[in-house]
Amino acid sequence: MSAGCHGSYGKEVPPANEPAERPAGRLSRARVLYRNVPARRLVWLLIKDIVRSCMEYRVTGLAAEAAFWCLLSLPPLVLGLIGLLGYMEQWIGHDTIDSIRQNILGASATVLSGKGVNEIARPLLDDIFTGRRPDVISLGFAIALWSGSRALNVFVDTITIMYGLDGRRGIVRTRLLSFVLYLAALAVGAVALPLMVAGPDAVVGWLPASAGVVRALYWPVVLILSVAFLTTLYHVSVPVRSPWREDLPGAVVALAIWVLGSFLLRLYLVATVEGPTIYGSLAAPVAVLLWIGVSAFAVLVGAAMNAALDRVWPSTATAAGRAERERRVHAVGEGRTAPDEGKAAPGEGKAAPDQGKTAPDQGKAAPDEDGPPGKQPDDGR
Repeated sequence: MSAGCHGSYGKEVPPANEPAERPAGRLSRARVLYRNVPARRLVWLLIKDIVRSCMEYRVTGLAAEAAFWCLLSLPPLVLGLIGLLGYMEQWIGHDTIDSIRQNILGASATVLSGKGVNEIARPLLDDIFTGRRPDVISLGFAIALWSGSRALNVFVDTITIMYGLDGRRGIVRTRLLSFVLYLAALAVGAVALPLMVAGPDAVVGWLPASAGVVRALYWPVVLILSVAFLTTLYHVSVPVRSPWREDLPGAVVALAIWVLGSFLLRLYLVATVEGPTIYGSLAAPVAVLLWIGVSAFAVLVGAAMNAALDRVWPSTATAAGRAERERRVHAVGEGRTAPDEGKAAPGEGKAAPDQGKTAPDQGKAAPDEDGPPGKQPDDGR
């Protein structure tokens, strides 16, 4: 084996004074960039890296995509839940069903005109509540699960790419993971969002004897559960198993951005949507879409922060995963450097033009030899 070979791999290693060829991406330069940097300078470089990642991976566009799919899943989900209520009337009572029906009609009046409510929403609700439509329930949940899991798929794919680990998880596994995460998000959102909107007073009404404890612990518990959910989302989206606590910084930043963004969005909506507005009947869907977009943006920025921190202080699992991907990409690149290697030369393996063919006169009798059968050669007479 020549001196330019390494171990048993048989690959040529460049001389010591020439650095090994590596991908030119930021993943391979991050450790060098942040080496021996003061703490204040390090914070600034991390912020620049996060902003660069958000621009490189189109975080605003992907947040809009996730918001669209999430909003698309809400009407069929609500329709499926309404269909289930028709089977639960004997347990929850007719008065409760009628109250829910009136609330839904009131909410639909913010989107539809009076004619639309009377000709579309009211007959549809009457048909679902009284007719117990299993087809509506099945179709509603199917569409909601598909479009909702598609929104979660945006998060999973983007987080994987931000960590430089794309290609490690197949399409089927990614879709299944997105489906499970959507079901978990529905369960958490069904409990957390009403509590966050209602505030501690709603819980105090259920537990009047513990009013002081509830008011003191309400928001800390809500914040801890929200951070835990976001951390788990980041943790399972990375295709290698890293420590769960390493995803905490991004979850905290995402929650802070979400709170700030929701506050600013509320100010914007109060100024533009309430009262006479150019949006008209679309004001409510636009407000919901913007709020979901702010939430998706916060989640992706938190993921970008976790990825930036991991590039500087990588865990063993993520570093090994990126190294494996770089080796795979490098091996593919080496295979493309010699396009003619392993291929036959243009003329190799082919017979020469005249090879294998008999000469034009070979195998034929000479013109004066023997002559044709039955005819003697001319002896000069």
